[in-house]
Amino acid sequence: MANGWAPDGAVQDQIEDSLNDAVSAARASIPRGDSLADCEVCGDAIPEGRRRALPGVRTCVTCQSGRERRPVYSAINRRGSKDSQLR
Repeated sequence: MANGWAPDGAVQDQIEDSLNDAVSAARASIPRGDSLADCEVCGDAIPEGRRRALPGVRTCVTCQSGRERRPVYSAINRRGSKDSQLR
């Protein structure tokens, strides 16, 4: 059931759009191309096994783990504010 002026299924559409955006962002972050021999962040050598397992890898395990720990925020607010919905 929709809320207010929204059509039926609008909430599910927002959820699916947010999920599709997250999947697209994750796919865009997959490394491609030639792997680097040394980490682009710290300069340490990237092990051969890691370069074979992840073609296009550009960081060592330590630096990549640090990147993945940082929170990622979406730039799209699909819910809007109550004020904008009342106009």
